[in-house]
Amino acid sequence: MVRIDYAAGGQNPPHTHPRATEILLVLQGSLEVGFVTSNPNNRHFTKTLYKGDVFVFPSNTIHYQRNTNWKAPAVAIAALSMFGSQPGISADILAKSFSLDVATVNFMQSKF
Repeated sequence: MVRIDYAAGGQNPPHTHPRATEILLVLQGSLEVGFVTSNPNNRHFTKTLYKGDVFVFPSNTIHYQRNTNWKAPAVAIAALSMFGSQPGISADILAKSFSLDVATVNFMQSKF
């Protein structure tokens, strides 16, 4: 799990996680996010996220995030597959570990 601070106009450039799904929660500002599916379609999915929005990047897809606001920073939390482990980790444990409430953990786990 990582906190990502995006400068005004900053980005996390295209990259992959070959063995992990990523879940991203926007804490401040807004982000344009996107990922590209594999061959043969190479389809690009993109969305603008705002504070409180969550987005899941499937495992092994090229994905990115960009702060489209040139005047203010954005902040997000990203986690890799922990919320989707099998069998699942207790929501109480994850909530305490990451300073989240149980409802947020349950919401994040439901995306896997």
